[in-house]
Amino acid sequence: MPTYEYECSKCSHTFELFQRISEKPVHKCPACGKSSARRLLGIGAAVIFKGSGFYVNDYGRSSQYRQKKKEESSNSKPATESSTSSESKPKADKKQT
Repeated sequence: MPTYEYECSKCSHTFELFQRISEKPVHKCPACGKSSARRLLGIGAAVIFKGSGFYVNDYGRSSQYRQKKKEESSNSKPATESSTSSESKPKADKKQT
């Protein structure tokens, strides 16, 4: 259940309520008792995936990090291509005879 922040337009009192998503917004201010409270847009509404497979900083990587990763992946490809191509040639020769 999310925590919603409210502000009274009459007395400027701010307060938080722990409510279900399906509940209607509260209009009565607990400080002055008038029906002038309104729900504010909170900054904590973003979804942050944490755990195996998701990392908070994956989408905010620097351009230097991405460039270095690209260089490392391109350096490792020729080694794998040469080993697979040398293995596949003898197999192709055997099939032809």
